[in-house]
Amino acid sequence: MKKRMGILLSLALTVSTLMGCVGTPVVYHDCQCDQCSSQTAATPTPDAGKEDNNVVSDESVKTGLSVMVTMNESTSSDAENAGTAKYDITVVAVSVDDDGVIDSCLIDSIPATVNFDATGAITSDLTAEILTKNELGENYGMKLYGGAKYEWNEQAAALAEYAEGKTVEELKNGAVGEDGKAVDVDLASTATIYLGGYVSAIEEAVNQAQHLGAKKGDELRLATTSAVGSSTSADGENAGLAQLDSDFVVLTMKDGVITSCYLDSVQVKVNFDATGVITTDLSADVLTKNELGENYGMKLYAGSAYEWNEQAASLAKYVTGKTIDEVTGIAVDDRTAPTDADLSSSVTIAIGGYKALIEKAGK
Repeated sequence: MKKRMGILLSLALTVSTLMGCVGTPVVYHDCQCDQCSSQTAATPTPDAGKEDNNVVSDESVKTGLSVMVTMNESTSSDAENAGTAKYDITVVAVSVDDDGVIDSCLIDSIPATVNFDATGAITSDLTAEILTKNELGENYGMKLYGGAKYEWNEQAAALAEYAEGKTVEELKNGAVGEDGKAVDVDLASTATIYLGGYVSAIEEAVNQAQHLGAKKGDELRLATTSAVGSSTSADGENAGLAQLDSDFVVLTMKDGVITSCYLDSVQVKVNFDATGVITTDLSADVLTKNELGENYGMKLYAGSAYEWNEQAASLAKYVTGKTIDEVTGIAVDDRTAPTDADLSSSVTIAIGGYKALIEKAGK
């Protein structure tokens, strides 16, 4: 999905739960999450039993998401300093017409860290809530600690608003100079941060956008959830693991009804040894589950009839045309796999986390 912004130092992938359960096929069969224990779906195609939400008209717009991960500030532990796996995930959602004109744009970023000492022991609180920069708002600290006139969320919102009504080329040629800073006077009055990477993320979101049912003027929504609870300290036999699991949903809505939905997840992990030295190749690319496609391995290693990206797309199509209350009311079993026949025929993964994520985006 993405052109990486700057130098992207990314991490290898593995599989865990639906909410942040991403993986490489070589380790998929070792996962103990509910998703991996799902039974093979029976027969129909992923879109069976569902109305076509994807009728394209002159008012139709495409829905897009870009996810870009950087790890370049991660450091090993030494005698004087703790080691840190430091993550920053840029997330951009867009709706865009067939002429490439951006109808709506939202920008957010997920900052997270996992610290570990020179014995390979994790010292971070792995249960602490991870907030996005938009959610942090004033608490992100650009005003307080950086002397900025506007906080990060205000500057990101200014760029997103500036992008609306423009094509990517207009945005690139009129908004940002070669130094990555704002050139347009109105934009520069608010956005003083480096914008080059965010413009690249907008471009990527536009490039991968799809017709999923949205119309011009529909309200664009973006929500994420993140956790580092799967991280583990190093011991005598096993390397330490700093693991960030992030999940994303883009919605468009009109009059309280979902008009399009797109779901994705990514897992970013870094290993370190019992001396706190990072052993992961930080230059390895990070792919989301949708980007992994068949390589995610649900068919190959779990015997599933449908791959994760197919099941996520099927769930997204199923919720399109519904209200948020109708989505939260989707019947599930004890492990939150769907029990409705139309949905369970193509979606066997646990969906509880994604129901909550859609609710978060829609409220």
